[in-house]
Amino acid sequence: MAGKVFFSVSMSLDGFIAPGSLGELMGQQWMELQQWAFRQRFFRENLKLGEGGEEGRDNDIARETFERTGASVMGKRMFDAGEHAWPEEAPFHTPVFVVTHQKRDPWERPGGTTFHFVNDGIEPALDRAREAAGDRDVRIAGGGATILEYVNAGLIDEFTIALSPVLFGSGIRLFEGVDAGRVALEPVRAEPTQRVTHLTYAVRER
Repeated sequence: MAGKVFFSVSMSLDGFIAPGSLGELMGQQWMELQQWAFRQRFFRENLKLGEGGEEGRDNDIARETFERTGASVMGKRMFDAGEHAWPEEAPFHTPVFVVTHQKRDPWERPGGTTFHFVNDGIEPALDRAREAAGDRDVRIAGGGATILEYVNAGLIDEFTIALSPVLFGSGIRLFEGVDAGRVALEPVRAEPTQRVTHLTYAVRER
């Protein structure tokens, strides 16, 4: 049985998931948005950030998200940002399919991550990710424009937002341009923790 297609992101209270430019990606606002994740033991271990870190429900959710994922899909902007920021042992440990117009041979990293570059659109990328994931889930890793394409195409089954108590004011808004007339959401779970509130929704077409 095929798994679900989902995304899981941190979002500010005013709806942003990333700053507007790649140059700001490791700036103060981004770090405030993501600080809940960087504090978690699982996240620190997976990104080779050193020992220690918090344990608890936030840590469990970070680990569960990783464990359910059999393959990921991302856009070229996210790949470009991560190519130079991820450790040599990239943190996915599964196949990753990059939606891009750039033709490039697969890029294999230590630890089980191989990036495959897909030049013919979001649906072929998802088809390949589903095949690679088997009965596990496919994560649409980002960025915002890529997530939105999959939402508007009716290809997302479920998503989780870690709602973080920060304000951006500008940047990349998660649902900017969503085809709201086609998308209906069903609440699945709301889990407030000390750091963020995890909101999970099932997605269906109206």
